[in-house]
Amino acid sequence: MRFIKPLIHRTGRLLRRLHRDERGALTLETVLIIAAIALPVLIVIIKFGWPAIRNYFDKGLQSLEQSTDEAVR
Repeated sequence: MRFIKPLIHRTGRLLRRLHRDERGALTLETVLIIAAIALPVLIVIIKFGWPAIRNYFDKGLQSLEQSTDEAVR
């Protein structure tokens, strides 16, 4: 019991100090703003741009396969 009270007191002091500390708040806000902008852009790219990107790579893969077949002959 005598060890618990000082531990609770120190933990309380630490939590109060941590709550008052504002270092890193600007960085966190910046990261949240970037995420709020990047997430919708990423969703649009995946939703609408992915089929075009996939077709581009499929055509490239088919061209590579044809070139390999011609080189083997």
